[in-house]
Amino acid sequence: MNNNDILRRVRYALDISNLTMIEMFSLSGCTLELPTLLKLLKKEEEEEFISCSNPLLSFFLDGLIVKRRGRKDGGDGQPPKPDARLNNNAILKKLRIALDLKEEDMIAVMKLAGVIISKSELSALFRNKGHKHFKECGDQFLRNFLQGLTIRNRGVSAGKSESI
Repeated sequence: MNNNDILRRVRYALDISNLTMIEMFSLSGCTLELPTLLKLLKKEEEEEFISCSNPLLSFFLDGLIVKRRGRKDGGDGQPPKPDARLNNNAILKKLRIALDLKEEDMIAVMKLAGVIISKSELSALFRNKGHKHFKECGDQFLRNFLQGLTIRNRGVSAGKSESI
C-alpha cells in the first residue's frame, strides 16, 4: 500500500473532514494548506497528484494521536519528529494508540474484515524488529485492518464505496 492510499483509507474509515485533517497535521507541527491536502488525497492517475512521503504520513498519524488522545504526559510540549522509516508495523501501532484499541478490539476489527487472528499473532506485529517472535505487517493485513475500521465506524465495506 502506498502512503496516499493509507491516508485516504484512514480518512474515510474515521470520517475525517478536510479541515480536521489540516488541524491534525498542525497538531504534529506540520503546516499544510487545503490545496496541498486535496492533491495528497488524489489517486495516482489523477492530475496534480502529490505523493505522500513517510514523514508526511507520520505527521498525520501523530496528529491523529494528539487529536484523539491528547499530548503525551511528561513531554516537553514539542511534537515528535516525523518518522522517515515508517513501515506497516509502525502505522498499525500509531493507529492502535490513536484509537485506544486493546488486543480484543484489534481482533474484533480484523474479524469484521473476515480475518481471524490470535492474540500471539497480533502481539508479534508490535514487537521490536530484533525480537525472535517479531512479524512483519504486510500490506494485505493493514488493508484488512483499515477495512475492518471502516465497517466498525461507518457500517460499510471500504470496497463498496466510491469515496475512497
